[in-house]
Amino acid sequence: MSYLKNPDWIGQFLYPYEKYEEIPSSLFESINTDLDKVQSKTPLVSIVVIAWNEEINILRCVGTLSQMKTDIPFEIIVVNNNSKDRTQDTIDHLHVKSYNELTQGAGPARQKGQEEALGKYILTADADCFYPPCWVDEMLKVLQQDGVVCIYGRYSFIGEASFPRWKLLILEKLKDTMAGLRHIKQPYFNTFGISMGYVKEYGLKIGFIKINRRGEDGQLAMDLMKYGKIRQMKSRRGRVWTGVRTLTQNGSFYNIVLSRIKEDLKRFKYNFISRN
Repeated sequence: MSYLKNPDWIGQFLYPYEKYEEIPSSLFESINTDLDKVQSKTPLVSIVVIAWNEEINILRCVGTLSQMKTDIPFEIIVVNNNSKDRTQDTIDHLHVKSYNELTQGAGPARQKGQEEALGKYILTADADCFYPPCWVDEMLKVLQQDGVVCIYGRYSFIGEASFPRWKLLILEKLKDTMAGLRHIKQPYFNTFGISMGYVKEYGLKIGFIKINRRGEDGQLAMDLMKYGKIRQMKSRRGRVWTGVRTLTQNGSFYNIVLSRIKEDLKRFKYNFISRN
């Protein structure tokens, strides 16, 4: 696998549509055929995807999940977090379990998903992300280890003209290096809902935060440490991929790197202080 280009498997999910009305019925039919093959009515794993105003991205995300290569029985749950666009229309045309959480925020949405999940294990996912075919297997290899109650995977950015892969690779190396340091004492700061897994029994005992603020994923992970260990899924093949829209908010590539370095330096000393 070359780090300097997007994985080949992503190309088929870069649908050219911008609105729900543009999605052809044949695409829904194709994805649903695959969903019917891979999902189980008695899942060991529940993949909980949260979505807010993602009428096209949720199609891409579920499309990747429909191509999962695993013998582990799983189900897909999509929680619509009070979207104002046609996200629900897209979800309604897909063969997945779906719920609508009116309380705004990732915490309430993820909480709704885990309450409805049938699996022993929860894997969390975001609607604007692409999941490789080996993701479930790679995550469960770590999550099912003795004493592990929570895991997290890493993620990469999909290269495009304004942000080529060689630039994004530099950013990822910086990000991964700091994540390695944080894992020593504060692994929960690396635990993001984009690629996270945990034992549902303990997740239900703790619960996600019920207000609309960031950090619901790390908060749950930190609280889960009372029941066991947090581990990282390190497989490069199992990395999740996402677009660069969050990066473009910071402007140029130089500004992005500079702001990341400043942020990491500011909290560098805390990487060696345990809060548990």
